[in-house]
Amino acid sequence: MADNCCRDFQLAVDQYLIRHRSILDVLTKYQESNARVNRAFAKAVTECGCVDIKANRQKIPREAEYSELLKFMSSHLSGEPCSNCKEILSKEIGHNLFYLAALCNFSGIDIHDLLVQELKNLKTLGAFHLS
Repeated sequence: MADNCCRDFQLAVDQYLIRHRSILDVLTKYQESNARVNRAFAKAVTECGCVDIKANRQKIPREAEYSELLKFMSSHLSGEPCSNCKEILSKEIGHNLFYLAALCNFSGIDIHDLLVQELKNLKTLGAFHLS
């Protein structure tokens, strides 16, 4: 079912992406949608206040093993986006997914296959898969 959802979404994007059909349009719209996601999260902090950011240097003991690092790391967030902010974030992330699917379409990449491969990489390489 999940693979059908991904493929159905990717096909719908291909069908309904008309006005911004150029790869240049899609690249810039994708970048813009990334900025809008960032802005929506920032507004949850600065205007709504449902989320608070308290950032400081991560404090990791010298003797900590790599397998223990997660328990010493902080997201620097406290709180959770309220229902209104979640709705806005969901809308902006949805637009971001739309343009990601369009990039995949132009590249001949199947989103479902991409997710499956990335999951496989994560399970095999763990945190080292991003290096």
